[in-house]
Amino acid sequence: MTLTTPESPDPKADLHFYLQSARDALLWKLERLSEYEVRRPMTPTGTNLLGMVKHAASVELGYLGDTFGRPSGESLPWVGEDAEANADMWATAAESREDVVSLYRRAWAHADATLEALPLDTVGRVPWWPEGRDEVTLHHAAVRVISDTHRHAGHADIIRELMDGAVGMNEGNTSIPSDDTAWWKEYRTRLERVAREADRRA
Repeated sequence: MTLTTPESPDPKADLHFYLQSARDALLWKLERLSEYEVRRPMTPTGTNLLGMVKHAASVELGYLGDTFGRPSGESLPWVGEDAEANADMWATAAESREDVVSLYRRAWAHADATLEALPLDTVGRVPWWPEGRDEVTLHHAAVRVISDTHRHAGHADIIRELMDGAVGMNEGNTSIPSDDTAWWKEYRTRLERVAREADRRA
């Protein structure tokens, strides 16, 4: 699929474009990091880069697979009824980066096949939602997955910057006005000064 043009609108292509951009961003944030760094909990709630990839894979397989009667066959013990809380948000020492990334790529392929095969108004049932309120269209499910993936891509942006200063939207587009360290130091100092001034005026 490709991004749509005004002359040839294709809602599925739009959805896929924005989903894939978030997928790529998540994986890009893992590059050039050690096994420790991709697992390193960077917030009081344990947010970490590889865990977000593992979570994103699980979300895609659930919402764009099982929900529409298209099970992937992947074993996801961390989302089972007897799994410990938050087990999908971190990778164990035995789960290699390659294992998690490979699972995510297989999840992409499975989710993309669902988007290709079914009309956007197809109704599915989310297995973990309450009965009677579990119906969802493929369009809604896709938007939900895109929203979740971009949210975590944003988390990954901040975590990676805190970790080693690396920033950017994707490999080909940093989406920042300068790559000069001195410029950013002055910019941050200015923001700190403005924040303190605003606080004094309050």
